[in-house]
Amino acid sequence: MRITPKTPEVRVPRLVGLMAMDARETAEARGVLLAAPDRPDFHRTVVDYVVRQFPQPGAEVPRGAVVTVWFDLGEAEGGAGVREPRPPRPPSGGLRRELDLPGDPFEVLR
Repeated sequence: MRITPKTPEVRVPRLVGLMAMDARETAEARGVLLAAPDRPDFHRTVVDYVVRQFPQPGAEVPRGAVVTVWFDLGEAEGGAGVREPRPPRPPSGGLRRELDLPGDPFEVLR
């Protein structure tokens, strides 16, 4: 645990990407408190990863200020999504629609 000097202002650490356990330790070492609105059992959460935080890293806040972290992107915020193509597919066409298919290049003309 790193102990910071007793200054009235501290900088918010970067918590995004850290596991819950590491985020708690980092916040404590930097002199800020954590809150997680999407995890009521935050004090027992261990391996979930922080995906968002407020205030942003590097912001100066009073010692003991609360930094809010989220572990879930939520319904409308994206994520990995579906990686396979889904209907409707784009219409076929392009050059095939505009040009005739080539014939046999070795066709004998009579």
